[in-house]
Amino acid sequence: MIKVERPGEGDEMRRNYLQLEAGRGDQSSYFTRVNAGKESVGVDMSRPEGQAIIRDLARVADVVVENFMPGVIARLQCDYGTLRAVKPDIIYCSISGFGQTGPWRSRPAFAHIINAASGLMHLEQGDEPAPRASNLQAADVLAATHAATAILSALIRRGRTGKGAYLDVSMLEALIAADSVTYAAVLNGGEEYGNPRPGMIVAPIGDRYLAMQFTGSPELWPRLLSVMNPELGRDPRFDTSEKRRANWRELRPIVESWLAAFGTIEDAIKTLAEARIPCAPVLRPAEVIAESHLATRQFFPAVPHPARGTVRVTASPYHVDGEPLRPRGPAAYRVGEHTRAVLGDLLGYPAERIAELLRTRVI
Repeated sequence: MIKVERPGEGDEMRRNYLQLEAGRGDQSSYFTRVNAGKESVGVDMSRPEGQAIIRDLARVADVVVENFMPGVIARLQCDYGTLRAVKPDIIYCSISGFGQTGPWRSRPAFAHIINAASGLMHLEQGDEPAPRASNLQAADVLAATHAATAILSALIRRGRTGKGAYLDVSMLEALIAADSVTYAAVLNGGEEYGNPRPGMIVAPIGDRYLAMQFTGSPELWPRLLSVMNPELGRDPRFDTSEKRRANWRELRPIVESWLAAFGTIEDAIKTLAEARIPCAPVLRPAEVIAESHLATRQFFPAVPHPARGTVRVTASPYHVDGEPLRPRGPAAYRVGEHTRAVLGDLLGYPAERIAELLRTRVI
């Protein structure tokens, strides 16, 4: 996979938190994590000579992915129409905040902005006095996941028909589609289904918190009653799922009070697990990393780094044929460190042309 970066400063994510090397500002752990295994080619796409390089790369590529604001890539002469002219069966995927069409198409977007525009920030506010930012970069990840699925589908179609594809992926639509209940209900005359979510508990036990859930399956409520209080099931406020939803603010403190009676969070988990009720402690990231489960899954592999020796990253969240899918190599240490090899070995540029492109800072 080839990542095209701006010569010099490179991808802005290089300058994010946490910097891995003293004296440098382009070695963030975030950049290393999401770019492991990619080759970096530094090209000034604002110049005609740089645009010509992108067209040459397209000739030998299967897929092109870009996430500029709509309209920018056309001004750079690297849009789908331009690249399709040199590679008719190219799979071209544009990922943007709001999609390539519509009144909002030109709005700048990050995951935080999409979370607000999607309605999910409002739904998550619940009883809190004001909406708040989320650490979960759901819009970014979901848009990328949908893009990957669409790209694979387009590749299968191309294998059958020889036809390329233009894919338009919207972060906003990816996030709205991830809502579990509300949009399906409101689209059809129902009410919002935001926080506090009926049947979902986050309760203190000692100095820790436990998450548990007794909705989502009709067997969970009877299981909870069997270990908590069978008589509660005959309470007319809670004897149907609809009543439990409507009277959730009355039911929640009853369940939380029962949980608070456990001596430790481990005691509560043991009781709930024996009753087959989904539950988990609320963990900090350092606790998650230390868990033996994820070590068994080999989810935090190390990749080489010139200054640190190795850097730990997250792996792909699936195994193939029983084996974890690890990064195939490190992230590019320098912006454009693979430019010479890609232009020379892949595109066949002579050494003299590469030297001239370097001299004029096109690459």
